[in-house]
Amino acid sequence: MGAPSTPGYPQRLAALPLADRRLLTSMAGVALAALAVGIAGGLATALARAGLLDIVPATGYRFLTVHGVSIFFYWLFVAQAALLLAFSATEDDQGLAWRRVAWAGFALMLGGFGLSMAGAQIGTPLLYNGAPELAADDPRGLLVFSSGYLLLGLGLMVLPACAITTLLTPRWQGRQERLSAVGFALFVWAGFLIVTGFAALYAFVPSVLWALGAGPFPAGQGTSWHIVFHNMHYLPLMATVILWYVLMQVLTGVKSVFGERFSKIVFSMYLVFVPPTSLYHMFLEPDLPGVVRVAGSLLSLFVSVPTLTAFLIIVASLEVHARRHGGRGLFGWIRLLPWRHPSMAAIGVAVLSMGLGLVFAFVLIQGELAPLLSDTFFVPGYFHFFTVGTVSLTLLAALAVVLPAIGGRAIWRPGLLRWMPWLAFAGLLVFGVAGIAAGYLGVPRRVIDVAYQGQAPALWQGLMAAVGVGGTLMALALTIFAAGLALSLLPRRGRDPVQGSMPLATWGGGALPPGASAWVGPVSVLAIVAAMYAFSALAFELMRSLPITAAGGAGH
Repeated sequence: MGAPSTPGYPQRLAALPLADRRLLTSMAGVALAALAVGIAGGLATALARAGLLDIVPATGYRFLTVHGVSIFFYWLFVAQAALLLAFSATEDDQGLAWRRVAWAGFALMLGGFGLSMAGAQIGTPLLYNGAPELAADDPRGLLVFSSGYLLLGLGLMVLPACAITTLLTPRWQGRQERLSAVGFALFVWAGFLIVTGFAALYAFVPSVLWALGAGPFPAGQGTSWHIVFHNMHYLPLMATVILWYVLMQVLTGVKSVFGERFSKIVFSMYLVFVPPTSLYHMFLEPDLPGVVRVAGSLLSLFVSVPTLTAFLIIVASLEVHARRHGGRGLFGWIRLLPWRHPSMAAIGVAVLSMGLGLVFAFVLIQGELAPLLSDTFFVPGYFHFFTVGTVSLTLLAALAVVLPAIGGRAIWRPGLLRWMPWLAFAGLLVFGVAGIAAGYLGVPRRVIDVAYQGQAPALWQGLMAAVGVGGTLMALALTIFAAGLALSLLPRRGRDPVQGSMPLATWGGGALPPGASAWVGPVSVLAIVAAMYAFSALAFELMRSLPITAAGGAGH
């Protein structure tokens, strides 16, 4: 990675027009509010499953619906849209194109959030996929709930279009010959968001029409949902590695030693590998042909290719430069990174969480294991390594750089905030290990009370108690981290934004130095692959030992 262009991203963000900064601040505030609502719903659900909160099942499912919708749809995607616009606006230092259209797109997403939250409180709790079967007797709630997703889908088409226009305007005006690596990555990211928005419309328009009495019952929504969920599952991972790429430049001054062209190839790999791999979400469909299951398992192996390749680029670039400037030992160079900055701490946890998430995702994509594990607590157990540990902490890391820059207010208590990702990771390990173990032992994932009136194994409740403890730690850490960043939204100016210690920022040079080596990235990937096979073998052995084998319906 070589010396970054001057001025850097914080200075370029601070120099954006006031109107742009107001839009970005508003979007960040709504994203953090959605995160807070989702954390509250998730904590209540975890405590209920642990037996520490006595609520009737319907209320528990409402909490679960609020948690899934707020976090997975509105926190992740409003935050992504805000960061996409922020970094797109800095590519040419001219601010956003189509700013009024961007405000309209944001208004659509905000309206969608309100409708989705209202729909979660009306009628039967619909969970995050808004299954029309649950509203067959009372479609009012489905109408409101699905209308929220329609507005979200429209917003996900409008806002990225503004980013694309902003990125391409310098080329249209002859002021830019080609997109930078970051600009190209932002362009791909925006395109995927538009496709995801269209997929959301395709999935939920039939539900709205049926609820209005203008169309047939959407019996085939499950297939459309699998496509939407797949995009919304992997798109945040693409956003994550793009943000890692940018944040490493901000925090360390390091760019890719492999050059911008190779980085562009890696980012474009998401267009090749992600769309065809949605088959594994359909492994629970009873009429899915065997050949499709095998193809789905094989294709799904490639989902991690672009993410791991981008990870290797970033880690190898950091390691090469660290060794050139005094880093010693296999891991000794890591201590040179600016760990006192909350963003660096969050990225460190995100990388560790991604490794764990990939290991257990490999277990779930196998055609023989998916029917046994997909309706167990294995899914939330492993999936939180992605949603919380990897994606959410990366988005918060990016906001920790962007918000002080556009608001002119320093990060609140960075010495405290830098420990919050590690506290969240501790809770995530407890939650994840207990949840995955529960999944291996057959604990269902969509049942609030797993005691089954004392008929279930006692170990089930013990594992759910651990899930509650881990969930509480995660909720506490994320709340403090998010609240600290939210203070940067206040209008009063403080001292200069905190950048943390940056011992690598003076390195310079973009070429691979003679004799330099980088081992941590390849060794990490080998460790992930070995763990994938080990936990797959464990899964086969444990699932064979269960007294009852059951396959649930229509998966994720």
